[in-house]
Amino acid sequence: MSEIILKATNVSKIYGNHKALDKVSIEIKRGMIYGLIGENGAGKSTFMRTVMGLIKVDEGNIELFGQTGTKGLQRARRKMGQSIETPALYPDLTARENLRVQAANGGVSDREIEELLRLMNISHTGKKKAKNFSLGMRQRLAIASTLISNPEFLILDEPINGLDPSGIVEMREIIQRLVTERGITVLLSSHLLDELSQLATHYGILHDGKLIREFSKEELARETRRYIELETTEVQRAVVVLDELGIKDYQVVNGTDIHIFERLDDVAAINRTLVLANVDVTRIGTTRQKLEDYFLQLTGGTTHV
Repeated sequence: MSEIILKATNVSKIYGNHKALDKVSIEIKRGMIYGLIGENGAGKSTFMRTVMGLIKVDEGNIELFGQTGTKGLQRARRKMGQSIETPALYPDLTARENLRVQAANGGVSDREIEELLRLMNISHTGKKKAKNFSLGMRQRLAIASTLISNPEFLILDEPINGLDPSGIVEMREIIQRLVTERGITVLLSSHLLDELSQLATHYGILHDGKLIREFSKEELARETRRYIELETTEVQRAVVVLDELGIKDYQVVNGTDIHIFERLDDVAAINRTLVLANVDVTRIGTTRQKLEDYFLQLTGGTTHV
């Protein structure tokens, strides 16, 4: 059994003079939750569609489950499920009826349908029609429909987009269960980066069609490191004190904030020294760089993603 589920090598997609994808290379191994990060228009959905065969690549190569070529990829894609395009839900049918329609040609039993309803937390919907579902319920039903074929690899485009906070938490838990209970490998995209950081095991950042960085959850934790956040109206005087304390690894962020990346256990002592030096400290404490901030550093952005 191949450990490499997806291997995309130098994949490009060109529309006129615009390169929607520019030599993107991504490798996803069995058991990963791979989070594709990027602003709208970065190429996330385009990449997912090329993997599913919904659009053709103009350059490069895609390998799935060790299979390449037209026939090989067709066989491999039978092991996949996707929620990229608008899900084909029947608005006047219940959740169970929708799944029974999807399962009609797959030999899926009612017991398996009930298990999917339970897994996606929509077993309680009864006779309620899909057109009356909340956005979160429709999202979960769409994913349940993709699971009818019992896929090994699931592709989800913005599965938490538009959900309220409780819906985001629920979707996150469902995706984690798909991996732990069913052994499914997942590729998903999102622009809600802090939420993605609580779910994905690996990340790729797309920007203007290019994959500019890949990292694991562990690497992300190291790079979005903890720091002491110091807020003061007397930044220049505070910097003098930090230099006298021998603190070298710090950054003046703006007119009032300083980020200190060393001696994280000495917050009280640093605060005391600043106060004794008559530096007014508005706020001081340890925090961690947010994934949004890290993203903006890598892409050179200036606004919230």
